Amino acid sequence: MSRDGVVSPRQESILRVIRNSIIDCGEGPTVRQIGGRVGLPSTSSVVYQLGRLEGLGLISRSCRRWRSCRLGT
Repeated sequence: MSRDGVVSPRQESILRVIRNSIIDCGEGPTVRQIGGRVGLPSTSSVVYQLGRLEGLGLISRSCRRWRSCRLGT
């Protein structure tokens, strides 16, 4: 996310991956699945981007749960 609150293209890709996973599988993707689909090999980079999206209120996550990403708050 840039400083002006605009979602970056990579973050848009991550949101798309989460949305598609929920539609197709009924649950959010794992951090590794997100990374593989958007070209981020480092799980810490994915976690960072998820934190930014969560801070914007675009997703919510449960601590210590796999596949816990949900769209919105």
